[in-house]
Amino acid sequence: MESLQTLLGPNRLLNVTEVLIAFCAVFVLTSIITTVYRMTHQGFSYSRIFVQAMLLGSITSCLMIMVIGNNLARGLGILGALAIIRFRTPVRDPRDMVFLFCSLAVGIGCGARVFAVATTGALFFSAVALYLHWAPFSAKSEFEGLLRFLLPPDSKSHDKLRAIFETHLKSATLIAVREAAQGDLLEYSYQASLLHADSQQPLMEEIRNLPDIEEPNLLMQRSTVEI
Repeated sequence: MESLQTLLGPNRLLNVTEVLIAFCAVFVLTSIITTVYRMTHQGFSYSRIFVQAMLLGSITSCLMIMVIGNNLARGLGILGALAIIRFRTPVRDPRDMVFLFCSLAVGIGCGARVFAVATTGALFFSAVALYLHWAPFSAKSEFEGLLRFLLPPDSKSHDKLRAIFETHLKSATLIAVREAAQGDLLEYSYQASLLHADSQQPLMEEIRNLPDIEEPNLLMQRSTVEI
């Protein structure tokens, strides 16, 4: 009976100072995480609303933990309330989801008043995120693309193409050849890796100068391209 009363009974009330300290701690730590997220974000889908959601979500989780305390009844009540809400916002990037979970975890830690764990976790997470952003092993080649063009089946430009590839590309791998224009032309697709970031323009100029080549195009496959 006593153990049940301990679970269902009220926990120690927090004073205003303790509550403010927890909220200030979660605000500062989550601000560090959101700053690191902004610095290391890649792509076109940067969302200011998502960054704000991380910060506000961590504060909300901190509030919930302080409200629940060690009271089972409060925990069940909040769980039932959250079950009514359906979160259907898609998170396309798994990395965004990890940052969101970390922000919530920091909020839970501050709400439980284990500030040493929350602070160490937030700083270590931010340091690892920065390291992975700058570490060379975590990034693919920045200058890879898909090169396509049309040539007649009996074209004599293949030797010239190989010379152009050797000048401007690290590698060029033929990945597909298919008929085009009812068999009058062949479409070649190469997986190309540029030597330098500025190699794209001279490469395409020299390819366009070949007499029998048609519709050359190069689609760069950077990590910032999203469909």
